[in-house]
Amino acid sequence: MKVRTRYAPSPTGKMHVGNLRTALYEFLIAKHAGGDFVLRVEDTDQERYVEGAVDIIYRTLDSAGLKHDEGPDKDKGYGPYVQSERQAQGIYMEYAKKLIESGDAYYCFCDKERLDSLKTAVSEDGKEITVYDKHCLSLTPEEIQANLDAGKPYVIRINIPNEGTTTFVDELYGEITVENSELDDMILIKSDGYPTYNFANVVDDHLQEITHVVRGNEYISSAPKYQRLYDAFGWESPVYVHLPLITDENHKKLSKRSGHSSYEELLEQGFLPEAIINYIALLGWSPEDNTEIFSLDELIEKFDYHKVNKSPSVFDIGKLKWMNGEYIKAMDNEKFYEMALPYVKEVITKDLDLKKIMDMVKTRIETFPEIGEMIDFFEELPEYDPEMYTHKKMKTNSENSLEVLEELLPILEGTDDYSVDGLHDVVFKYIEKKGCKNGQALWPLRTAVSGKQMTPAGAFEIAEVLGKEETIKRVQKGIELLKEV
Repeated sequence: MKVRTRYAPSPTGKMHVGNLRTALYEFLIAKHAGGDFVLRVEDTDQERYVEGAVDIIYRTLDSAGLKHDEGPDKDKGYGPYVQSERQAQGIYMEYAKKLIESGDAYYCFCDKERLDSLKTAVSEDGKEITVYDKHCLSLTPEEIQANLDAGKPYVIRINIPNEGTTTFVDELYGEITVENSELDDMILIKSDGYPTYNFANVVDDHLQEITHVVRGNEYISSAPKYQRLYDAFGWESPVYVHLPLITDENHKKLSKRSGHSSYEELLEQGFLPEAIINYIALLGWSPEDNTEIFSLDELIEKFDYHKVNKSPSVFDIGKLKWMNGEYIKAMDNEKFYEMALPYVKEVITKDLDLKKIMDMVKTRIETFPEIGEMIDFFEELPEYDPEMYTHKKMKTNSENSLEVLEELLPILEGTDDYSVDGLHDVVFKYIEKKGCKNGQALWPLRTAVSGKQMTPAGAFEIAEVLGKEETIKRVQKGIELLKEV
């Protein structure tokens, strides 16, 4: 059977990192096996629907390179691919009634007051939950019909046996068996006529011939309920792959408050789509040779879902920054200039050689927004503390730095060759004649022309971009500052 996977997001806002990983793994499973990757929009929960969220789904998948073979915009005979459209065709009600006929589901007419009276169980997070008591299962066909004729609101529930067990197999966790007495008669069709998420995705997965279902392991407790549906219909269940939790650095579930929990947030922070996808692929999976940098094609070739780790994966923003920096270093220069230029122009308005400035930062940044703070001194010399001239390793202090700058000033004024090589020659002749260490001359000079402790390049590269007039002006400023000390 041809491998078919599906990404079935709910249009509720930005795409969370966990959802993107699910989409990526489903894409890789399908493409590795030469199969189809299907996009299905699960919008049955109308209360959580966010306007524009479907556009975010398309935009994210396109930006990340996860091209779907089928979806709302590419019907290959399994449509519609939007659940509200499928609901309008009566698909879910049709299959719910089949379960009613077989005795595997039933109408429930209980009102809110009665359901509230059943809230006796407490979930792990301390909230009350309703465990339904099968009250309406005992209704006679005549009572059911009378309620329907009277227009009484109802839901349709699955009828899970009180005795026996339900077993399903997960590719990572193996065979899992639960007592049926632990399972609630979950709702299949809500009172508004819409299917629940659990019911709709089982029906759709079967009708669209989905072979592999990938989701977070927070859904593993719901898997027995899905399995009950497959068993009730007599359908073959798909391959289940429940992925490990993604946590923050404090080993707590990655939340929206982290500031980098969604794909769009990461793009806004200057991360490249290729680096994000590469990093997310490694949140739970790693190749046997421990390689870390992969193109999408290489991921397709190497990915094996059987090798996914069950342990929670830590989203390490520092590691992602490192990886992003590696992608920037390897980037074609013209593409880098195109992407870096807006960040450069935010801080530099003077007529300077911007390409030379961008060349300085390419191997030093991890994200593009870092550029501004790194190069803003080219626009204007910042106010700086003369203590910066003191460097123990370079054996410099205010006194000998003043001496060096005063001796270098006429040399810089007397040369017109402000290329890196030209400046190197005259300054190193001075160093040789003075008999001082390189750092004792270069540290004060770089401090004077930049006003910063850390710069993306050395004194000569900076002076070349600034030009003779500005370089001399800044050296004079350094001399004045040191004299005041």
